[in-house]
Amino acid sequence: MVRAIVGANWGDEGKGKITDMLAMKSDIIIRYQGGSNAGHTIINNYGKFALHLLPSGVFYNHTTSIIGNGVALNIPFLVKEIDELVSKGVPKPHVLVSDRAQILMPYHILFDEYEEERLGKKSFGSTKSGIAPFYSDKYAKIGFQVSELFDDELLKEKVARVCETKNVLMEHLYHKPAIDQEELLQTLREYREMVAPYVCDVSAYLHQAIKEGKNILLEGQLGSLKDTDHGIYPMVTSSSTLAGYGAIGAGIPPYEIKNITTVVKAYSSAVGAGAFVSEIFGEEADELRRRGGDGGEYGATTGRPRRMGWFDAVASRYGCRIQGATESALTVLDVLGYLDELSICVGYEINGKVTKDFPTTTELNKAKPVYTVLPGWKCEIRGIKKYEDLPENCRKYIEFIEKELETPITMVSNGPGRDEIIYRK
Repeated sequence: MVRAIVGANWGDEGKGKITDMLAMKSDIIIRYQGGSNAGHTIINNYGKFALHLLPSGVFYNHTTSIIGNGVALNIPFLVKEIDELVSKGVPKPHVLVSDRAQILMPYHILFDEYEEERLGKKSFGSTKSGIAPFYSDKYAKIGFQVSELFDDELLKEKVARVCETKNVLMEHLYHKPAIDQEELLQTLREYREMVAPYVCDVSAYLHQAIKEGKNILLEGQLGSLKDTDHGIYPMVTSSSTLAGYGAIGAGIPPYEIKNITTVVKAYSSAVGAGAFVSEIFGEEADELRRRGGDGGEYGATTGRPRRMGWFDAVASRYGCRIQGATESALTVLDVLGYLDELSICVGYEINGKVTKDFPTTTELNKAKPVYTVLPGWKCEIRGIKKYEDLPENCRKYIEFIEKELETPITMVSNGPGRDEIIYRK
C-alpha cells in the first residue's frame, strides 16, 4: 500500500514527526521532490535531527530510504547527511538513489545567490540552495542526470556545452568569474564515486515492491501553498509539493496512492516572502514564535525566524483539497495552551466581499482576514493520550477546525516527541 504524507500550508507543519511515526510501519520511504532547501526536524532516542535530503525513515533498521527522480540531488550534501547520522550513533541507513534523479550542480547555488543579490528588494526570499536554477535547467533539458555520470565522453561534451551558455550569464549578467570546465568535470567525476554505491533503477524496484505488497510512504517537502502551480505564485518553490506529483517523482502509477495524510498546523507559520492573510506581528507574534515548535519557530534548514499567524481555515481547507487529503494530522496543538482566546480565519474579505475560497495571488494580496474567536483552554495538554481527556475548549477548537477543513482529523500531535500523539477514530 502506498501512502503520501504532505503539508497543507506553507511548509513547517511538523511533517517530520508524523513521517517518522508512520515510517515505523513502512518498508520504503521516498523523497520525491525538492532538495536540501527545506528540512524536517525529528526528535527520537538518538537525539534531535534536522534532515534535509534524506527521508524521515532513516532511523529504522527495517526501512529502505529512497531519493526519487523528482528530487534536486545535491550529492555531497547527501553523503554528508548520511555520515552525520552515523557519527551520532544511528545505524547506517539503507539508501537508494534513482538513476534518473538530476544533480544539483555547484553553479546552481551560485546562480541562486547572484540572482537574489541582483533582484535586491524584489527577491523571492530564496534559501539560496540552488533549487530554482536546478529545476530551470532540468526543464530546459540542460541538467545532468545521475545515469550520465557513468558515461565519461557524454559528460565531457555536455560540460563544454553547458559552460558555454552559463558563462555568458556569469560574465555579462552577474559580472562574476566564469565556470572552469576542467574543474567542473573533475567535480562530476568525484560525484560519480560518491553516489555509485546508492544508484538504482528505482521505478523497477518500486514496481516489484508494490507487487510484493510492501508498505510505501511518499514524503513531500514544504506544503500546498508553495506548489509551483497551485501555490502563492511566484512566491513558491520550484517543484510540485503535491501528493499527486509523488507518482511522477518516484516513478509509480498514480492509482497506487491510496491514502494521503495531509499535515495541518494548529496555527499558521511561514518562511520567506509572499501573501499571508492571517499573519500577526509584534509581541503577539514573538510570544507564539518563542513557544512554537520545539525550541521556537525557526526554519530547520535556514534558521530564519518564521512569520507567525492565526489558524487560516481558508488556506488550510484549500491545502487539503488540492492534496486530495483522505485524512489530516493536526500538529503543535500543545503550544496554544497559554492563550485566553484563539482566532481562526474563516474567510477573506476582498474588495468588500467575503469569500471562503482560496484565490489566486493577485486577489490574495488584497485579502483581509475574517475571524471567529474561540475560548482557550489555559492548561498544558502534553502527556494526554486519549482524545476525551483533552479539555473541552481544546476539543471544540479541534472539531471547529475539522469542520472547516472538510477532512477528518485522525491524529492530534500534542508535543514534539515521537509518542506524543493522540489518535482519533
